[in-house]
Amino acid sequence: MQTALQWFEPDKGWQSDSCGVADTPDTLVLVFSSLSRDQTREALRPLRASYPHSRFMGCSTAGNIFHTHFLETGLVALLIEFQHSSLVVECCRRTDDRDSFMVGQSLAEALAKQEALATAFVLSEGLDINASRLMTGFNAVFQGRIPVTGGLAGDGARFVSTWVMRQDEIVDDMVCALGICGKRLGVAHGSRGGWDVLGPERLVTGSQDNVLYELDGQPALKLYKKYLGERSRDLPASGLLFPLALRSRQGEPERKVRTILGVDEEAQSLTFAGNIPQGSLVQLMRANFDRLIDGAEDAASAMDMRSYTGGPLCCIAISCVGRYLVLGPRVEEEIEAVREKLPAQTCQAGFYSYGELSPLSSGLCDLHNQTMTLTLWWER
Repeated sequence: MQTALQWFEPDKGWQSDSCGVADTPDTLVLVFSSLSRDQTREALRPLRASYPHSRFMGCSTAGNIFHTHFLETGLVALLIEFQHSSLVVECCRRTDDRDSFMVGQSLAEALAKQEALATAFVLSEGLDINASRLMTGFNAVFQGRIPVTGGLAGDGARFVSTWVMRQDEIVDDMVCALGICGKRLGVAHGSRGGWDVLGPERLVTGSQDNVLYELDGQPALKLYKKYLGERSRDLPASGLLFPLALRSRQGEPERKVRTILGVDEEAQSLTFAGNIPQGSLVQLMRANFDRLIDGAEDAASAMDMRSYTGGPLCCIAISCVGRYLVLGPRVEEEIEAVREKLPAQTCQAGFYSYGELSPLSSGLCDLHNQTMTLTLWWER
């Protein structure tokens, strides 16, 4: 494996740390961009010309990560030349008769046909997808046997438009899945949060998929606004600062985090990036600066790298836009905390997202919100 990072800023143009990556069908160019679609297309022209045979895949973001730095406005390209693994990219667009589950299932079925499939990496549009159902579709095929990681595209704190890219195609209703095949590929992953709980745990008494209507028999939006106070005027953006911790039943130790994508004043409901099952338990959360940074460090420490024996490797760091909004000028501290826990040869890049995808302890992949989620690849 050979890796390199290139990044583009509108006022500075392209910059690069090195470029020992060859142009081959098994070279991946992962693009994370907080620029507009047209700006992204234009910026990528010289990179496409230099890598005509490589596979391009990417998405819009709420900010970009390269090395230990945060790039608010610009584009980051992570170049990976796989030398003992092969690549396949499958994409699927949502339609009126194809829901999130069907999209995930069809992508997983296409990847499952590949020989020696080692892992899947997913980039999805971030606003209209039900990422819980998307991952349920993947799990229906893989059953936890293949690690699935990735993230949802972002659009800053605007929540207006996100997009996913494959080669020259940049569209707003697409999910792309990269399959990496080969017996010499090493994969590790980790995901941690670092938020404090606030207030009592409440029972979900009214919900449908990812729309929450009632908590403890009370209108969900009304109760949520009570906790937010004056910040409720800035919903849904202010909801990024107060996510929900979700668990399916009393006594279950593993919690998932859910972030608000939209509100409905008439229905007094909240729409989340993933499902909020009726009968589950939720609890409001709020930020703790130091714990967020510790959470990022824990995500790196939790990865199983026992099969790594040296050589180049890459880390794709996907953090939530809510963490960026909370950390503000301290945002690079969580990026640095991750990098310091990884081998010196690590090439790190990533983005701030509307949701993170990573396996649970069961091996099944699910949506996470407000986490630092890491994917590590190397070749043995």
